[in-house]
Amino acid sequence: MNLDFSTLESLRKNHPGWRLLRADSAPLVVSFLHKTFVEPNVRSLPQADLSEALEDELYALRERFGTGKFPRHALEYLNEWASNDQGWLRKFYPPDSDEPHFDLTPSTEKAIVWLESLTARAFIGTESRLLTLFELLRQMVQGSETDPQMRTAGLQKRRNEIDEQIARIQQGDLRVLDDTALKDRFQQFVTLARELLSDFREVEHNFRNLDRQVRERITLWEGTKGTLLDDILGQRDAIAESDQGRSFRAFWDFLMSQSRQEELSSLLAQVVQLPPVAATKPDRRLNRVHYDWLEASEHTQRTVAQLSQQLRRFIDDQVYLENRRIMNILRSIEIHAVAVRNQQPAGDFMAIADTRATLELPMERPLYSPPLKPFIASNLIEIGDAEVDVEALFSQVVIDKAKLRGYLRQALQKHNHITLRALVDLHPLEHGLAELVAYLQLAADSAKAVFDEEHIDPLAWQDKHGNWKSAEMPRVIFVR
Repeated sequence: MNLDFSTLESLRKNHPGWRLLRADSAPLVVSFLHKTFVEPNVRSLPQADLSEALEDELYALRERFGTGKFPRHALEYLNEWASNDQGWLRKFYPPDSDEPHFDLTPSTEKAIVWLESLTARAFIGTESRLLTLFELLRQMVQGSETDPQMRTAGLQKRRNEIDEQIARIQQGDLRVLDDTALKDRFQQFVTLARELLSDFREVEHNFRNLDRQVRERITLWEGTKGTLLDDILGQRDAIAESDQGRSFRAFWDFLMSQSRQEELSSLLAQVVQLPPVAATKPDRRLNRVHYDWLEASEHTQRTVAQLSQQLRRFIDDQVYLENRRIMNILRSIEIHAVAVRNQQPAGDFMAIADTRATLELPMERPLYSPPLKPFIASNLIEIGDAEVDVEALFSQVVIDKAKLRGYLRQALQKHNHITLRALVDLHPLEHGLAELVAYLQLAADSAKAVFDEEHIDPLAWQDKHGNWKSAEMPRVIFVR
């Protein structure tokens, strides 16, 4: 962005973050929102809880600075902060709730993070950031190399360096990081972890802006419905395939791995117990920062799913109104037809678009084909005795689809969506492949099931003889 005079003047007047820094009540707003949202990593709060917390904060300030300090009620301040004139909070109604909720806007969080950076730091590390820059450059160069020999040479060089380190360790030359290096790298980790948490709120805000643009386009659309749907779906695919969408999907897939979560938990527990790091008295929430990442990213995923459901209902409403308008037109035609039934108008009553007769030549008709007479053999049935295994008549497997729907309905009461693999883990397959096919038929017949061809889920079950069998299939997601 070009920071010329006009751009900065526009930002000073219109940007909510700059408006917050200029406000006289900035100390109250920033301190309260930081303590309520940023520090505990809370995504949204009901109006009653947030208003009660602000009342306690205002009471403490009045006891300290006098009763004339901040005389209004807490709810008035919250509504003012969420107004379009300020834009520091977002006030909304979540699904299935009639109580308003509040959440930080990305601009407010940026202002709070910038204010945090103004405080003096006792230790400023630079080595870890330089190493991070070198590692990023090395990954970009090696990841974009297309020559197999050059790529092999780079890997060979890294292997030689690792072999040299192993040889030095075996000889007793064990080099460890000193206290300064540990503090430097831990400070860099804390900074990146907090920045990552703040990025999720901006990603969610971008998805919300996309949904608002799509709704405006639907409202003002004057073309055909098919063209509109093609345009909307194409735009959503473009967002999913954009750099931001791909990066978010890669982050989600990486963090959803159970092995990665266990590795992160183990590494965090070991790092926090190091004496130089423990001496800095790190925040206890750092021990579960990866779970905060998961919670923030899952909240973003739920927001995207809710926006998709609301968009579907919005399109259905538009279709209903269009069908209603068509029925009103047909009804008007019928009323006018009944009105002129006994009073035929003079002159030309209607026009025929085509006055030519449709010709059908005799040779264009298919020739007569006599039906085939079936030959029925009248053989006599002889009475006899034979040994027949009738066990197959009683070993037929009948899949109770109503029971499977009950399992699915019970799981969706606790979750907004569930995969077929997770559902099978909750209720193992009793009839093997036949029951799995029944689940797939339920997904194919349901409009609220999604087949994800990009992800493959393994499924396993045990047959009646105790043998384990497995199958791999595209991921099936059932949505509430």
